[in-house]
Amino acid sequence: MAGEDGDSEGVIRRDRFSGGPARGFMSSLAADERIFEADLAVDRAHVVMLASQDIIESEVASEILAALDEVEAAGHDSLSGGEDVHEAIEAAVIDIVGPDGGKMHTARSRNDEVATCIRYRLREDVLSALDAALALRESLLETAAEHTETVMPGYTHLQPAQPTTVAHFLLSYERAVARDCARLMCAYERINQSPLGSAAFAGTPFDVNRELAADLLGFDRVMENSMDASATRDFLAETLSALTTHAVTLSGLAEDLVIFSNKGLVELSDDYSSTSSIMPQKKNPDTMELVRAVAGDAVGELTGLLTTLKGLPRAYNRDLQRAHKHAFRTVDDVGEAAAVAAGAVASAAWPEDELAAAAGDGFSTATGVADLLAMAGLPFRTAHEVVAEAAARSEGTPDVATLDAVATDVLGESLFTHVTAEAVEAALDPTESVASRDSVGGPAPAAVEATLSTARDELSDDAAAVADARDSLSAAAEGLDEEVSSYV
Repeated sequence: MAGEDGDSEGVIRRDRFSGGPARGFMSSLAADERIFEADLAVDRAHVVMLASQDIIESEVASEILAALDEVEAAGHDSLSGGEDVHEAIEAAVIDIVGPDGGKMHTARSRNDEVATCIRYRLREDVLSALDAALALRESLLETAAEHTETVMPGYTHLQPAQPTTVAHFLLSYERAVARDCARLMCAYERINQSPLGSAAFAGTPFDVNRELAADLLGFDRVMENSMDASATRDFLAETLSALTTHAVTLSGLAEDLVIFSNKGLVELSDDYSSTSSIMPQKKNPDTMELVRAVAGDAVGELTGLLTTLKGLPRAYNRDLQRAHKHAFRTVDDVGEAAAVAAGAVASAAWPEDELAAAAGDGFSTATGVADLLAMAGLPFRTAHEVVAEAAARSEGTPDVATLDAVATDVLGESLFTHVTAEAVEAALDPTESVASRDSVGGPAPAAVEATLSTARDELSDDAAAVADARDSLSAAAEGLDEEVSSYV
């Protein structure tokens, strides 16, 4: 049913607020396509609740729900206008049903409505991001399992530091991504709470059943304070923070793969590389550079969101119309980056000979020799002095004779007073050095196997938790469909 000006939008906003150049500036209708389906679900659950509480007549609920089906079939592009998708859908329902269509907005405000829609859509997106992160963890674990004995150089400050293994290196990122998943799951728990029924911020005099609406939409619980429920966007900040932390993890992995590619220590698949438009011999790790860049975008989006939120008074302010875009852009970008990283890791080649040859660069076994002397009873700082002086006297890795000569000068006695020549030779060997580092979480194959076992169990548990969350949402959607079908 049209308003006095022949436009149903006038029924909602009134003619006084229907014109001028500011209308387009204020409109979020185009951007709201992201939450179009969410809005329809929220509308349906709210209408079912209103009817079940006898706040509106069952016949009216039936007409509104049938009209919502028509709006859904026509799609977002068919909406004729309005400040946002919520107003446009309501206007479309009124066009179909007549004035009674406006009863769908009883006992709610756009404030609690939009907050609910954002949460409804974002939780699905977070689960998708978790799927990508879980796939990355699986890729890291599978590749690590193939390289528990593949010795490689380890670096600090980008300088050769100590030998390690490809498995140990990859597991360092898998453990970080596992924590990223934990943060996202915690964010999901706080996203999945229902503001619906809080109205503008001060609740409603109608006898609403907020728990019923929450159950129909698959939310775990209702938010208890109506002002907080309608106004807060801290769930966006928490989600964006978790996504940004994950993006930084991905950036670190990407940076290492770029550097290792440069050193010839890893070869990315052609599917995850490109060539120069002018230099045909080149193979560039372009995908990893783009993954690295996503972290910068995520940091910017988080900063933008927090800057918007930091100066807002309670309760609702129109600034919030721009808040959720940051989260939606980031969840898409970070999920895609994680999927690309997973594919790059799974398809990369690790040249064992080149890695082994580089593992001893820069006298990387020096700490192992110092540890050997300390384990024989020398103070570690004295052992450190002996090995440091031997490194200074040699152009590369010192041999056993040089170490013995330095020990004689520093200690006043032969190195072999404390250790055997065979033990020193073993400590100087990168493979033997790695094998000796069998403390919990270390790079020795046995220690890595233990980490792999733990990580696999945790991955299975996390995948099950994500699947359970999805099943819960699917069950709620089916339940809502059944309730709607009883009216339509």
